[in-house]
Amino acid sequence: MMQIAASLGGWLVAAVPLLAAAETTREAEFLVELAPGAYEVEVRLELPNLPDMTANRTAAICLAGNESDTHLGLVVLSENNPLASCAKRAVARSGNRLTFDIACDGGNAATGNAVYTIARDSFQGRITMKMGGKNMTMTETQRGRRTGDCPMPASRLTPQN
Repeated sequence: MMQIAASLGGWLVAAVPLLAAAETTREAEFLVELAPGAYEVEVRLELPNLPDMTANRTAAICLAGNESDTHLGLVVLSENNPLASCAKRAVARSGNRLTFDIACDGGNAATGNAVYTIARDSFQGRITMKMGGKNMTMTETQRGRRTGDCPMPASRLTPQN
């Protein structure tokens, strides 16, 4: 009987790390999907050391749910911001978290880093930006909630004031 217990004890010692690794892998594979549709997004642009220059607005966006769109269609929404159309790189998703870098082409180009928390019908994001040669930094925060189906073609942005 002692031999069986010792044998099982050795098996348990070997199995526990394997079970823990399987659970970690399963968690990494579980991605929260953002539902396609129309979203109302509260956008706040913050400039450090200039609290009076903070800009708030609401934007309406349509997210298509396109599988090839690794950043889920989430972009910079502040007005007149060159980063809105720049390339997204180093896109990573894990669970309910989405991160990516934003890089514009050219010397002294603007760069940014985005971090989003995704739920089925909502998201929260924070994009830190540096405006190239100007050495100006700013942060855009976003809080979006799904309002229904898209009334317009997907991926179109329509600012609301």
